[in-house]
Amino acid sequence: MNYIIFHPLYQERVWGGRRLAQSLGRSLPDDRLIGESWEIVDRPEAQSVIAAGALSGLTLRQAIESHASDLLGPAYPAHQPFPILVKWLDCRERLSLQVHPSAAVAAELKGEPKTENWYVAEAASGAGLLAGLNRGVTRDRFESALSEHTLEPLIHRIRSCPGDSLFVPSGRIHAIDAGNLILEIQQNSDTTYRVYDWGRLGLNGKPRSLHIEESLRSIDFEDFDPEVVRAGEEDCTIAQCAEFRIRRLTVKPGAASLDFAAGEQPRLLHVVNGCLRERDDGGKLRRGDNALLPFCGSFSFVAEEDSVILITDQFVP
Repeated sequence: MNYIIFHPLYQERVWGGRRLAQSLGRSLPDDRLIGESWEIVDRPEAQSVIAAGALSGLTLRQAIESHASDLLGPAYPAHQPFPILVKWLDCRERLSLQVHPSAAVAAELKGEPKTENWYVAEAASGAGLLAGLNRGVTRDRFESALSEHTLEPLIHRIRSCPGDSLFVPSGRIHAIDAGNLILEIQQNSDTTYRVYDWGRLGLNGKPRSLHIEESLRSIDFEDFDPEVVRAGEEDCTIAQCAEFRIRRLTVKPGAASLDFAAGEQPRLLHVVNGCLRERDDGGKLRRGDNALLPFCGSFSFVAEEDSVILITDQFVP
């Protein structure tokens, strides 16, 4: 079984733009602000469709139901959704200040827990990431600032640069500044509670709904001053949690091939810079591509140019 590429699902967002066309060469729907491209998703309201190969035309759900063992391993239940959701985010404007609930809080609120990781592919001068609280901020102070519309000075802000990565566990309050192009790798969840939206109007010209009570129950008020993993030449793990692991690798032309053996685990391969070529069939993965490497397949890639890739694994027990 070969690696699998999916058709993207483009999502209109009031804070989105057209950068996915400019930076990743995507063909976007006309006259719409595209904030998100859902690259790999298995949800009732959104299904990735396989773009090529023997399973072409099947949704991810259909493929798992018929080939769960080949795709995800012999122990994977065919009825269980694919555990990871992958998105590109074009943040033309700042996103809302928001939080995702922990598993315990999500169960109480009838939502889904969501832990995610951001990889900054591009960042405008002065762009930043807002995550966690500045040290010393208390819940009482936070609630007072929320009522007075003076929250921003309480939120920890980090300057963003291409190649940076930030882990965002459930409970961490966060927002993404304008000017960032981000690859988001997350738990399969779509539960987001907005606590503040900077006075913005939605696509319908009305203020977007907020979820103050749910947000206050979900925010970790002991989460201070998180740090990013800065860009670098060294291969490293940029995120490690119970839900997934993400590694960043730099691959150069003429270097040893990047090999993945069959029967170990399924993996996701994300090309954030450069181009890889599959040794066996010559297929190419270019910047912006996100591929599923099935459990049953063996794969060998070489770099056609200086490339930076992410590998997501350890998402199937």
